[in-house]
Amino acid sequence: MYFGEKIKLRAHKKEDMKKIYDFLNDYELKSVYDTDVAFPSSMEQIEKNYNEETVEDGGKYSFAIEDLETGKYIGSCIITEVDFIARFAKVGIIIGDKNFLGKGFGSDAMKTLINFIFKEMNMNKVKLEVFSHNLRAIKSYEKCGFKVDGALREEGFKDGAYRDLILMSILKREWKN
Repeated sequence: MYFGEKIKLRAHKKEDMKKIYDFLNDYELKSVYDTDVAFPSSMEQIEKNYNEETVEDGGKYSFAIEDLETGKYIGSCIITEVDFIARFAKVGIIIGDKNFLGKGFGSDAMKTLINFIFKEMNMNKVKLEVFSHNLRAIKSYEKCGFKVDGALREEGFKDGAYRDLILMSILKREWKN
């Protein structure tokens, strides 16, 4: 387990799967985080995906985000596309419990994840993608030290409109605890 000021990152538990199902099938959440078409996910698909996410699976690491105060599961973060030669990893995060949005839990979770990546995995760069209309996430990522690398213009289609996909990253030398 890895601790932030408000959260801890831990392994997913079987009892998290129902909440994950709810989060991943919430259309409002899907409209800002999911780069694919917002098709519903079945419980079987979710359990399979979370059971298959292992280090042996190409360096894919998944963490549950838990509120330190209540012990409540509030979301997930993931490390993907780990490149041990170029020393970078791609990340993603979702705070699915809307009661915890806009209160610093996502930023704290991301900072804890970045710390893990730089200190435990010895990566040089952490990168992510975010839709241009997800202003809350962009602000949170900037608060964590991410900088905009560029944009893939009209890369996604959400809510009947083409959306730019913003590319952001932070380098190890830029990271400050």
